[in-house]
Amino acid sequence: MLEIKRLHVGKRLSEVAIHNHTVYLAGQIAEDTTADIRGQTREVLGHVDRLLAESGSDKTCILSTQIYIADMALFPAMNEEWDAWVAQGHTPPRATVEAKLANPACLVEIVVVAAQR
Repeated sequence: MLEIKRLHVGKRLSEVAIHNHTVYLAGQIAEDTTADIRGQTREVLGHVDRLLAESGSDKTCILSTQIYIADMALFPAMNEEWDAWVAQGHTPPRATVEAKLANPACLVEIVVVAAQR
């Protein structure tokens, strides 16, 4: 069996699992929940960038993304932040759904799977 490497291991979850050169990120949320959807999305994408870099990957290697948004009325603003961040020519498959998030102050949660470089 190939090794499974975990980063930022906590009691409830690991922020990252790496197996067979594939990086799996836990759902990323903003720490600053006072920010609007734009600010929370920017912060979350920053977490994604940091964790992918730490895992030997980057946003050009994303294989799939799942975005959970608290209210679809926020979708256009979230998309503007996503569009400014995503690597053109490397846009990954993506699903976006409205969901009641565990913390009501969180407006967006993003899950990413990526290949290592």
